[in-house]
Amino acid sequence: MKKIVVFGKPGSGKSTLSKRLALATGIKLHAVDSIEFEANGERVDRAIYDKIHDSILSSDDWIIDGFGPIASFKQRLDAADTLIFIDLPYAVSYWLVTKRLLKGVFVKPEGWPEGSSVLKGSLQSYKVLKLCPKFWNKDFKQNLEKVSAGKSLHVIRSISELDSFVENYVV
Repeated sequence: MKKIVVFGKPGSGKSTLSKRLALATGIKLHAVDSIEFEANGERVDRAIYDKIHDSILSSDDWIIDGFGPIASFKQRLDAADTLIFIDLPYAVSYWLVTKRLLKGVFVKPEGWPEGSSVLKGSLQSYKVLKLCPKFWNKDFKQNLEKVSAGKSLHVIRSISELDSFVENYVV
């Protein structure tokens, strides 16, 4: 486990798991949102994003959390030795986005980009969740099986699996 990609629907616990993995392994964590967006929530220029992303992929070890542009997502899947797909039921993901929104009224979520609106981010997460069945479908899962040949693939389908992942897989 040296090059780890963590991905899944909005509100699936990617950031929380990625932080735990980084702490347990000592591998540097890179959140896609932090390289894709400015502190004010605006997208960075794509050429700048690609340069930063390529630099991360060329390093010896990394954890990358998130999705980002489809081309860079595919690059991460190819470059990684460990794929962690958090595939929680939609109701759970909607609940986790709602929980983040409600808590965000009082306390900015940990790791949330400075200057970014929790409300705007949550509304965007709801929009993306609505569109997810078009992407996170049977074809995606079949392609994931092909891409993961020779790699370690972990599919997390419940909160209990998510909560115990680091303890079960990081030695």
